[in-house]
Amino acid sequence: MNQNLQEQLLLLPGYLQGHLALTLSALIIGTLISVPLGILAEQSRPLRTPLLTVVSIIQTIPSLAILALTVALLGGRIGYLPAFIALTLYCMLPIIRNTLTGLETVPADVVEAARGIGMTEAQVLRKVRLPLAMPVIIAGIRTATVWTVGLATLSTLVGATSFGNYIFTGIQTRNLVAVTVGSIAAALMAVTLDGLIGGVQWISERQVKRRNTPEEKWIGRTVLAGLIAVVIVAALALIPRPEPDFIIGGKPFTEQYIIAGLLAAELSNEGFEVEQRLGLGSDVIYEATRSGNVDVYMDYTGTLWANQMQEESNPGRKMVREAVSDYIDQQPGTVAVGASGFQNLYALAMRRDRAAELGVESIEDLILIADTLACGADLEFFGRPEWVSLRNTYQIDFARKLTFDAALMYSAVNEGQVDLITAYTTDGRVAAYDLLILDDSRDALLPYDGIYIASEQAAVNRRFMAVVASLEDSISDGMMREANRIVDVEGRPITDAVAYLQDRLATVQ
Repeated sequence: MNQNLQEQLLLLPGYLQGHLALTLSALIIGTLISVPLGILAEQSRPLRTPLLTVVSIIQTIPSLAILALTVALLGGRIGYLPAFIALTLYCMLPIIRNTLTGLETVPADVVEAARGIGMTEAQVLRKVRLPLAMPVIIAGIRTATVWTVGLATLSTLVGATSFGNYIFTGIQTRNLVAVTVGSIAAALMAVTLDGLIGGVQWISERQVKRRNTPEEKWIGRTVLAGLIAVVIVAALALIPRPEPDFIIGGKPFTEQYIIAGLLAAELSNEGFEVEQRLGLGSDVIYEATRSGNVDVYMDYTGTLWANQMQEESNPGRKMVREAVSDYIDQQPGTVAVGASGFQNLYALAMRRDRAAELGVESIEDLILIADTLACGADLEFFGRPEWVSLRNTYQIDFARKLTFDAALMYSAVNEGQVDLITAYTTDGRVAAYDLLILDDSRDALLPYDGIYIASEQAAVNRRFMAVVASLEDSISDGMMREANRIVDVEGRPITDAVAYLQDRLATVQ
């Protein structure tokens, strides 16, 4: 079996349990909330419109936004809880709507007959209307199930374990095996859960018709066994496990995965139990560290200068680095451990042949032609202060501004889908795709020194701090570029890039 595939399959049990636990817990709680709300909406017309409006609005909020909002409302907490809350909110609409529809479609003559034999309204609801509406209600739960399984993959972005770990890591590192395994696993889970709930729906329809043949009994037992197995697997993920000594965070791109892996390896060598939470956004990971939900990660001085400190000037690399370190130390909950030794700058980059065709060597050369070009960027760039600074400093804008996952951004410029991109200077794909870095003569783009940030509670552990501090100013631009190239260009696993850095660090020491 392919070694890469073997590595991915070894991760499957943990990802399966995490994804299943999230999906089932959100569905169960969402159903317990939504069915009573649907009943209430059917019986109270003044409540119906406001309720449906609220759940419909929740459904229209982009899933990534509601995940980020949930993390913010929980004070920077990441992991299972924010993902569970967001998924529960998302699964409510189809269940409420189908509960309401199912109750409304119960024949009026059946209801009148029940009342005619002396049933109270509560008895009519419990013994007549709900059983008859149950197939429609379960159909809503099936819809919610498929939605929730798919949306649960995004929970990786807030630090929860799911099949999204496969997908996001695979996309960033161009590991199609990981993406394929994650996608197939999510699809199979959706089909399996939908089939099991469909079996419950089938059984409920037969119960209404009072059929109970031997074949139906066998199907019922099979469905029940399947549901029990699914619940057991999900429950295993919720069993409390020993807490790791430290949690290492990482943003959603290759370099961050490598640095997180290096921190994990160094701390593990010191005897600590560690856990990695990867794929977190800039604001999410910073707030998670402030609140102690992440113990250490590497950020960039330019990101903190612009996003957290809200500074717009560019006083130079040294002053930005010193000011950012002071700021981190002054904030409650965070400690600046030290710089990594390398810079990963934002830079405009163009395929060398395209640049020669247009006569472009610097950003200055774009001023007259920018409004005819398409620029690709990562998911954050055009919403960051750096773009405002670049636009205003050079008085340029592009005809099209497209956002990509960082891994796909390089493919886009290499294949000519865009004219230029906002590349990272330590990215191995700059050389692999023969990209020209355009000179920023007006210093519009900020310096981006990597800087290790620890949580205040982790910083009290001297051994921990000694391990992280040992990496200070130890990684050069060239070393980081080579580590990134190992993953992004050669397609090797993160562990190989980590091993390369460890070997180089050992040689230097």
